[in-house]
Amino acid sequence: MTQSEHLEKKKLENPPAQIKFKIQRREKEGAPAKWETFAIEYRRNLNVISALMEIRKNPVTVDGKQTTPPVWDMSCLEQVCGICTMVIDGKVRQSCSALIDDLLLASHSDTITLAPMSKFPNVRDLKVDRSKMFDHLKQVKAWIELDGTYDLGSGPHISNDLAQDRYALSRCMTCGCCLEACPQYGDDHYIGPQAIAQARLFNMHPTGSTNIEDRLNGLLGDDGIGNCGNAQNCVQVCPMSLPLTKAIYQTNRDITVNAIFGWLKK
Repeated sequence: MTQSEHLEKKKLENPPAQIKFKIQRREKEGAPAKWETFAIEYRRNLNVISALMEIRKNPVTVDGKQTTPPVWDMSCLEQVCGICTMVIDGKVRQSCSALIDDLLLASHSDTITLAPMSKFPNVRDLKVDRSKMFDHLKQVKAWIELDGTYDLGSGPHISNDLAQDRYALSRCMTCGCCLEACPQYGDDHYIGPQAIAQARLFNMHPTGSTNIEDRLNGLLGDDGIGNCGNAQNCVQVCPMSLPLTKAIYQTNRDITVNAIFGWLKK
């Protein structure tokens, strides 16, 4: 019996009649947090989003209290947009790809705990404001400067090896998993692996490399790359398996080389 067949067999054995969801609630930013528990009937092949939508139809706690429907973010439902990220049973991940059967098997429990990411302002319930992630992208100028007023012709040639390396970094969906798991990220003391990896992505492009100093300078502040503690939690939780620690190392090397050659030019 294969592992997948074994898991499939286990899923069929004694499923709970109901699944409970312990959800951290907050009425608005700055309000005190509280916990409420809901229950829905067990069905095969549910994900966390489906369960939340079921709770939203009739938001009554297990204690019989009528309450407001839980608030969360969702969009693509295909693990592409990253907006539905939350902390599920203590692990940060996308709620659209978190399957209820897998969670119950992993926890050996009939209760699933849902909480918002802690490294971002909590707007309400499971919804957070990830604006500072995009501010960090602005800080490192994570784009390629183009005039756009005239035909630039064909783009520069990129080798297949370089294209593959860049593709791995381009899959970032700005979900925030790496930042939530990073012990150094928070309170504006560290820009985080996400922005560093995107700076590396554009510095690797032949056209983007013309602005490499601007991007590297964006990583030299008090919240810069030097504050990375090499915990490597980021690569453990990244849903797209981005080579984040490799990008941090390579960008650190680029900063050192740029500092040496910049000093020689003076």
